[in-house]
Formats: sequence, structure tokens, C-alpha cells
Amino acid sequence: MPVQAKSREDLKALLAGREANGIVFTTMQKFEESAEPLSLRKNIVVMTDEAHRGQYGFEEKIRMTKNEKGEDIAKRVIGTARIIHDCLPNASYIGFTGTPISTKDRDTVEVFGNYIDVYDMTQAVADGATCPVYYESRVINLNLDEATLRAIDEEYDLLAEDGATEEQIEKSKKEMSHLEEILGAPETIDSLCRDILKHYEENRQYELTGKAMIVAYSRPIAMSIYHKLLELRPNWTEKVKVVMTGSNKDPEEWHDIIGNKQYKKELAKRFKDNEDPMKIAIVVDMWLTGFDVPSLATMYVFKPMSGHNLMQAIARVNRVSNGKAGGLVVDYIGIAKALKEAMHDYTRRDRKNFGNQDIKETALLKFREKLEVCRDLFYGYDYSNFQTASDMECAQIIKGGVNFIMSPTKQEQHQMFLKEALLLHNSLTLCRSLLDESQRYEAAFFETVRTLLSRMTGKGKVSKREINARIGELLKHSIKSEGVINLFSDVKAEFSLFDAAFLDDISKMKEKNIAVELLKRLLAERVTLYQKTNIVQAEKFSDLLNRSLSNYLKGLLTNEEVIQELLKLAKEISSSEAAGNDLGLTREEKSFYDALTQPQAVHDVYTNEELVAMTKELTEILRKNRTIDWQKKESARAGMRKMIKRLLKKYHYPPEEAANALETVIEQWTDNEMPANEPKVYHFDESDYPMVAEERVEYNKK
Repeated sequence: MPVQAKSREDLKALLAGREANGIVFTTMQKFEESAEPLSLRKNIVVMTDEAHRGQYGFEEKIRMTKNEKGEDIAKRVIGTARIIHDCLPNASYIGFTGTPISTKDRDTVEVFGNYIDVYDMTQAVADGATCPVYYESRVINLNLDEATLRAIDEEYDLLAEDGATEEQIEKSKKEMSHLEEILGAPETIDSLCRDILKHYEENRQYELTGKAMIVAYSRPIAMSIYHKLLELRPNWTEKVKVVMTGSNKDPEEWHDIIGNKQYKKELAKRFKDNEDPMKIAIVVDMWLTGFDVPSLATMYVFKPMSGHNLMQAIARVNRVSNGKAGGLVVDYIGIAKALKEAMHDYTRRDRKNFGNQDIKETALLKFREKLEVCRDLFYGYDYSNFQTASDMECAQIIKGGVNFIMSPTKQEQHQMFLKEALLLHNSLTLCRSLLDESQRYEAAFFETVRTLLSRMTGKGKVSKREINARIGELLKHSIKSEGVINLFSDVKAEFSLFDAAFLDDISKMKEKNIAVELLKRLLAERVTLYQKTNIVQAEKFSDLLNRSLSNYLKGLLTNEEVIQELLKLAKEISSSEAAGNDLGLTREEKSFYDALTQPQAVHDVYTNEELVAMTKELTEILRKNRTIDWQKKESARAGMRKMIKRLLKKYHYPPEEAANALETVIEQWTDNEMPANEPKVYHFDESDYPMVAEERVEYNKK
């Protein structure tokens, strides 16, 4: 069993008390400078997590400091690596780190040896374990003067030289106190906050869940950013919060904003909740390591960072989330050079693939490439008025675009468009701030067409209300459209096979390709439902649907004719549903009625009243003899078959049809008894119904 060392003495006792085996957890603080080692054993393996942190320094250093009297004294300082190795001189050392270091006095390989195994960023992205991080510089938007930029460069030099330990960072901050005065100046904070608001509201507010993090240079600057944001957006009190350590020396007004430890835990819980109104966290050091929010996609950096501290920080936005193309780091302090230098300790392919993630040279180029591909796929369709069109005209242009790409001669282009338009959207989410208005509108057109096409041809139910709401929300976020989008203004009713008004409207639709697809989709949904409740009707309607679509694709039916065939089938399904009520049968009884009356010869032998009576008696027998898991017990199934045979014999059911009727009833009863979480698998697939359209119907042909 693993044990945890409580003190250095306890750690020594745990090691001394065993010659082999055992797992001991401990902190570095248990290793102190001592004349005696903790153990001389050779079969000890020291495994260190976060090996990039403080486990460095084999040599001794002399540091000049002052004593209590203020006198200069020389203090001998021994590196952590030396202390640990002196405590366990014969042990083997293994380190785990996501951010290796290689500087003149801090080298991960020197302390732990050569790499045993490497799982790099390239592999992690390929495996879907992380997503790529992109970079956008907006330093120029702050209008910082040359003196300030030089001061920032000096800060980076100090960070690089010192190795960026916490103690050294604090020292450098004291030496560069004038930098805080410059970065914390009211005019600088004002420019920063206004630009963050512009960038966030125009480009990132609706990206995934809208979660963003602002990394401030210092605690006072974090508070200044917080107050300025609330001054500019007074109703954001729940949207933006400050997360940082507190001190008894802090101004009184800070206490309510920073809160206690429990309050910070609550903020962490809220920030991880995608539905919570808290969207922006202002941090200094907290949450920059080991704090994961998958939907966090944006980080605004206003703090010089380098090396592993920088790589750890930006990793907050590389967590995988559904629909996340990548994380975006927005730079206001000039981290580009530090970012490039930090990549030196990564693998060669990481440096090649992620060494330059500036959106100007990555996402923007990809956006332009995919935009050209989508334009080529829509050659022959005129959507040029989309940017200036009214909401009603926009709806018609979008619907016409869907109708255009659904042509039977464009099956290959249709599949390619879905793929390429998604890649266009992914790149757009990262470089939207670099696009002009016409590019944003054109991208919005392709995204709305892709969304409508996916809704109509994908899985799940299709609803006019849901489609309009989705497209309306998409346009609102992408091009700031506040209008109401009604893509199906010519179809007054909601999509339903049992609404005569809907069937009449859809038969008159101008976009015949969409009309056929909607009917096919709704009919396929209904047949799927029948498979669970009435297999006889499911097989019948499935055959009719397949035959109509097959004849259309073979050219045996015109566009208008296949629509009429599908409308006829819709009415037949509606009539079938009503037939059970006319006969006085429940849905379950109607399924057995259809099983018994499937052979045409049966109708010649019995009156309808006799068939209804036989059906009701059959249903009653099945209900009364229902046992748990009867379909899994051979004896129970055999008993069920005997009862059904006895009933069929009682009513003199045609012998030549009895075997098929028996199997159909048993199969239907099995379906009725099947638990919801164990659906029976049928030989039915919507892929049996390929997307259909007629190439002769053309819209907005150039």
C-alpha cells in the first residue's frame, strides 16, 4: 500500500525499514541539507512530477544578502538537485514534465537523464488529446512608446537570465518597478480594456461558451483592469471576476472583490460551468497552471512571461472541447519572441508544426484557401447580394444555395462542401478579427448553407422552428443581424406528414430539391418509428419509399412525379394511423391486426368484425401470459408459440399462412417488450434513401 511521509524523520524511517518494494509519497521539502543521506540503497527509484519546476542546481552558490542588522553577509546556497541527490545518492531518477527546460543553470535532461519516452504536442493534437494554440498580436493597439517597449524587452531579458523562478521573478519586478507604473497608467489601462472589449465582443463572445482569461502584469493592474471593464460595461458584474491571492495589507475595497479561499473555489466551479454567466476571469498567477476549462478558448496576455511559465499558461486554452478549432492567445505585451524561444526545448516536428502559430500566417491563410474552395463549389450560383439583402432576401439566397448544392449532379460536391465549409468555419473562428466586412458576410453565407444542409440531411428530427432559430442565431453572432430569419416563409405550418396544409405548401415549393429532401426525411423518420411499433406497416412503407426514390434516381419519375408519389405515401401513412381508431383498436392491437391480416387470403375468409375479435383475444392472451425475460427463456417462448397456434386453430386461420403469421406476431411482441435501452436492430438505414433532387431546377443562374 502507498504511504505518505509526514516528516524527514518519517521518510528516513520508511526507507530504512524495507529492503524492496513499497511506494512512498513525499514533497521536496522533506529533502533538506544534511550530513547523512536518507538511504544508500541502490534499488530506489525517485519519480518526480512537474519536473520542470524547482528540481535544479547541482552546484553551490554564494549569494550576498543582509542580516538583521543590515550588514552585508555571504550566504551559501545549495541547489535543490544537489540536496535531493545527496539524500539518495544511489537512487535512479525519473521526471515527468510537459515543459522541459534547457538553460545555463536549469536543464531537465542534466538532472533526470535522457528522454525515456516523448509524447509531443504534434502527437497530442493528432490523438485529439489537445488542440493547437494560435497567436494574435495586438500590442500596436495600445500605442506604447519606444521607452515602454524597451522596458518590456529588458523585463524579458531578466526573466530569461534568471531562469524565471518565483523568487527571481519577484526580484526582477522590484528592479523593474517603473514598468508597472507605465503598464498601470490610466491611459494604458483604458486603451487595453477598450481593445479587449472590441476584440471580445466582435470576435470571441460567441465562440463556444464565451469563456476568456485576462492575464494581468500584477495584482494592482488586475484590479485596474477589473474596474475599467465595469466602468465601460456596468452590467458585467457577474460576467467578469478577479481571481488572485489576497493579503492583509490589501486595500479594504479589494477584499470583497478577491474574497476568501472558499469564494475562489466557488469561482473555479462557476468558470468551469459552461452555462454560468461568469465568462471572463482576470488572473495574475492563479489558474495559470493545472486549471483546466475545456471550453476556454481565449487568453488575453498583459504580462511578460517566458519559458515553461509561458508554455504552462497558454496551455490553459489548448484543452479539447466540442466544436473547438483551437485556442487563441491575444498578445498585448510582446510574447512572440519568448514563445519562439520556449519552443527550442520541444521536438523538431513540434517546432515545425507549432513554432509559428501567428493567425496571420496560419488561420488567415487557411481561411482564404477554404473560401476559394467554397466559391469554386458554388460556381454558377449568384449570392453576391447577400451582404446588402433584407432578412427575407437573405433567407431566399440561403435556401437557394442549399437547393443548388443538392442537385443530383453535385453529389460529390455536396459532400466536399460540408467538409470544406466546416474547415472554413474553424479557421474563421480564429482569424475573424483580421477579416473585412465582405469576407465575414461571405463566410456567413457558406456557414448558414452548411448548417441548413446538415440539419436537413443529418440524423435526428427536422423542425422548421429549430432550423430558423439556429440560422437566426448564427447570423446574429457572425454578421450582427438582428432580424428574424424565416427560411420557409412559403411553408406556413410546422413540418408534419399529418398536416394537410403542410403537404399542400410543400408540393408548391419553388425549391423542388429541398421539397423532395424534406418529404424523404419526414417519411424516413416515420418508417423508423413504425419499426418499433408495427413491423408489418414498416416493411410496407419502407418498400414503397425505396421504390419511389429508386425510380426517381433511375430517371423513371420526374421531379414533380416523385413529389406526388411521396405525398401519396404520406397520406397513406396518415390513413393507416387513423385506421386503428376506426376499428376500435389500440396501437398495440393494431400492430397484431396488421400481422394477422397481412396475407390477402385472410380478408376473403373472415369478416372485419371477426378479425378484430381475433386480434383482441390474441392481445389479451399475450398480456396475461407475459413473464419477465420470456424472450430469453426457451420454455417460455415455446409456451407462447403453443398459445398462438391454439388461437389460430380456434379461428380456423388458413394453414398455409399460419407459420408466417406466428413468426410475425412473435417478432412484433418481442419488439413491444424490448426495453428502451436495448433497441432491436432492423435492416433499415436512412442511407437506403439517398439525397434526391432534380438537376433541371436552377436558381440564380449566372
